[in-house]
Amino acid sequence: MEKINKIMSILSRWFFLILLINTLLFSAVNILSKATVKKGELNLFFSKTFHTKNIRHFILSKPHREVYDFKNTRLAHKKVPLGLGKYVRMAQYKKDIVRVVITATKGYKPVAYQPMLSGKKYHISLPKGGISKSRYKRPKKKKKKAKAYNPHKHELIVIDAGHGGHDTGAIGGRKREKDLVLQVAKRLERQLKKRGHPVYMTRKRDKFLKLRQRTKIADKKKAVVFISIHANSVPKKQRNKVHGIETFFLQNTRDAKSQRIAARENKSVLKGTTKLSQNVIIDSVLTGPKIVESNKLAIDVQRRMITNLRTKYRGVKDSGVRHAPFWVLVGASRPSILIEVGYISHPRERKRLFTAQYQELIAKGIAEGIDSYLKNRKKEIDFLE
Repeated sequence: MEKINKIMSILSRWFFLILLINTLLFSAVNILSKATVKKGELNLFFSKTFHTKNIRHFILSKPHREVYDFKNTRLAHKKVPLGLGKYVRMAQYKKDIVRVVITATKGYKPVAYQPMLSGKKYHISLPKGGISKSRYKRPKKKKKKAKAYNPHKHELIVIDAGHGGHDTGAIGGRKREKDLVLQVAKRLERQLKKRGHPVYMTRKRDKFLKLRQRTKIADKKKAVVFISIHANSVPKKQRNKVHGIETFFLQNTRDAKSQRIAARENKSVLKGTTKLSQNVIIDSVLTGPKIVESNKLAIDVQRRMITNLRTKYRGVKDSGVRHAPFWVLVGASRPSILIEVGYISHPRERKRLFTAQYQELIAKGIAEGIDSYLKNRKKEIDFLE
């Protein structure tokens, strides 16, 4: 009898233990491990079998929403809802409740069921045409584009279109220098801005500027270079013979041709000054690094203009780099050059000068020459440092 009592005691303990284990297993929190959209249904996958009595379903309006609360459930991780689309939301509503919300543009009656022989799944039908996994993927965050490095953002260029207003400059074949040089200057402005240079134009329209207005701008704006654009001309007897492109930097000269060109360009801006005062001012600026640097700038610009023009046009004459006492170059302490883009008095060259392609090649050449000079200048400074 004593043995029987012991056996019964052991069996009762085992029965209680099994009952306790089953109770703990069925009361343990379920895990919602996966959620997908397939064939117009939201498919939910759980870690263990659960009873539909643990699901609470209700409706919210404006907008229409079907809400499902899964009790005694937790999300496996935060990425479970990814890819379901903006009309299906899922979250850990409370510590032991996962909430699923389906938003529809119009009210609809969802079909929700637990598939046969699969107590670990739950399906909810979605509005027809309202939601699809491929259509409503979570939008990717736009990456902010890093601003491209601009090595020229502090290299301001001042462009001076010669003449203007009552001062027409040279005239040939009823074409005026002041119009031509403004067209080229505007093209040069665009070319330089494309390369990242800030640009200041002494004039953007047909107006006359006094000498002191032109010459001080480069220093006031702290420009790296000053470019003055002009067109050349000769008397009638030489008009069919003389043509070509040349670039000048500031310097006194005994060359008759350079003196003549400088005298013509200076005429309109030197009214009211004596020859003595002119010479005193010019002599005061003809020394120092500005002249050397201006010479280097002129060489680079002249070379690039000629190279570009010769890719499209025959017979482009390189009249070289020259020096002359141009007053427009006196005031600026920066490297400064004056470009004679061609002879408006020469029939063929004048025709070319007033075409868009020719002007664009000149502007492109000037811009390339400026960049070449600045690049070489930087190398020199780096080497000295």
